[in-house]
Amino acid sequence: MRIIQPNCRVQFTAGDIDFIIATLGRGAGDSECLTRLLGDEDTRDLILDDERLFRALLEHCGCLRVSARLYFYVMVRQVLRRSGITGRAVTDYVAEVLAEFSETEQTRLRVPGRPQALDYFFEMLAALQTADEQTRFLIRTHIGNQSLFLSGIFPDRIRARAERKGFPDLGYYESLGQANFRAASDHRLAREYELTDVFATLSERFHETRLALNDMTGRLLSVGDPEVPVGILLKPGLN
Repeated sequence: MRIIQPNCRVQFTAGDIDFIIATLGRGAGDSECLTRLLGDEDTRDLILDDERLFRALLEHCGCLRVSARLYFYVMVRQVLRRSGITGRAVTDYVAEVLAEFSETEQTRLRVPGRPQALDYFFEMLAALQTADEQTRFLIRTHIGNQSLFLSGIFPDRIRARAERKGFPDLGYYESLGQANFRAASDHRLAREYELTDVFATLSERFHETRLALNDMTGRLLSVGDPEVPVGILLKPGLN
């Protein structure tokens, strides 16, 4: 287990920089200027907010040679801003969660002292009862992250399973995510990792964040398109 940090913006690849320059630059002089500006935190963030980047990622035909982190950051930034959630740290955190959880193995929770990974929420909630303070914090952040990922990216599957088989509905995922982000925001480790405000926002605005991700999934992302530069995989057993 590790604590996810809002650090997409410091993990962009050389290919990401090339894509940004190719999209926004118009000549050699622009390319040199953009390269310098991307090295400064404030101007980098303004560049990443440019509508042209969003449109280029959305409308690109063929294989996108960008990282999952750039792709998710730009997409998440757009949909969260439309929902009134403007904090860049929140965008960065949510984008990093999506980048991490798009790898199926990352959705599995490994708790110290337990030989098997935990896949289901009832297992994670049970593990909270006997975990030490640090492990409880990690479990709560994982539950919050996974609730957001599943309800944000796969809402239709959750609805279908709830209607046909009586599985938990989206309200359950929202309540679970809100409660665990709220508990995590009060923990000393959230202050140590400077995540208090991020977790508090995700708790208070979980519903709006989930709907923004639903919009991204439904209208902006072609999840079934092999050209999408991320490995979003359906989890075999949503709980």
